[in-house]
Amino acid sequence: MDHPTNAGASVPPTDLAPSGYMPRIRLAVSLLFLMNGFMMGSWAPKIPILKDRLDISEGVLGLLILTFGIGSLLMMPIAGGLISRLGSQKISKLMAACLVPVLLMLSLMPGLPLAFVGLFLFGGFIGAMDVAMNANAVAVEKRMRRAIMSSCHAYWSLGALAGAALGGPAIAHFGEILHAVLVTIAGLAFLAVAWPLVMADHPHPEAETEKLALPRLPLPWLIGIIALFSMIPEGSVIDWSALYLRNELGASVALSGYGFAAFSATMAIMRFAGDHVRDRFGAVRTLRVCTLLALVGLVTAGLAPDATVAILGFALAGIGISNMVPIAFSAAGNLPGLAPGIGLSVVTFMGYSGILFAPSLIGFIAEHVGFSAIFTAIPALFLIVLLLSGHAVHADSAKG
Repeated sequence: MDHPTNAGASVPPTDLAPSGYMPRIRLAVSLLFLMNGFMMGSWAPKIPILKDRLDISEGVLGLLILTFGIGSLLMMPIAGGLISRLGSQKISKLMAACLVPVLLMLSLMPGLPLAFVGLFLFGGFIGAMDVAMNANAVAVEKRMRRAIMSSCHAYWSLGALAGAALGGPAIAHFGEILHAVLVTIAGLAFLAVAWPLVMADHPHPEAETEKLALPRLPLPWLIGIIALFSMIPEGSVIDWSALYLRNELGASVALSGYGFAAFSATMAIMRFAGDHVRDRFGAVRTLRVCTLLALVGLVTAGLAPDATVAILGFALAGIGISNMVPIAFSAAGNLPGLAPGIGLSVVTFMGYSGILFAPSLIGFIAEHVGFSAIFTAIPALFLIVLLLSGHAVHADSAKG
């Protein structure tokens, strides 16, 4: 992957590349993240519509959502193996093309069995594309010799925000089917612009002789722990911050949503700034400072005497958590002697396991101890991240 090519054509070495080449490949991978986030965000307002249309209980709906998570986690390692053999460009484009029509299919599926199939495919294509576009972002980082991963994740956040914010009004005004058609058209538009610009990368040189298997080396699993222990707290804030503010700190219905809003806003802002910070101070130092900020923020939220202090704590936690996962992903894609797709599949699998499944367990525990104790105790996971933070040095390999 020393000298990737664009659309199969020969490209000069980095220092001789045309001046317009760098922005195009960065735009392309950013659009992939934006599209993936937009499709994911557009799904959120459709959940209650699907429940009503299929006339199912909350328990069955939970199983459908679990099916989405299972599909995502099963496809991640498969995508990693394919990327190591075929390159991230082909798999990114293939998975994006498969993802575009799935929400429309879900809107047209008449029965529960087909809904399970649709949610499995939706989760699978989302997860596989996630691995592939992160691998392509790593390749672009190597090509540009600078960090871009944090801003790519910021584009994902913007896409998710746009999909969720526009989805509800669109469904209310146009109906479920037309909303799905509009989302499909938007997804096709994102993909049409990105398609010819996505940077081609060579398969890993050892991929043809390697079997498609999980790595035996401990390093990708250690970086996976960094991602896991960064995303469990993130999932906790997403799922439980509003309930904590309302039930335990007496916040109003309107105010209870501000915890996650503050967390999301600071996270998006800092992800756009994160690449410059990482280039200036290095991945290890950036990760350590971010981890400490996240720790202080969540402890502040957990020990807060009122909702205002808790919201400020969640905002500080968003600043910290914002760049922890992008650094872990960059490190996973630059591990020595390991195909980027394999390393990323391990780290994305472990990280998203935390954000998909841990909040359910946290909710069960919170019934007995309360969310204040949860948000005060969860930052202990960040201590493990600090112990493992030295491995983030591999995220800076793209610049060397």
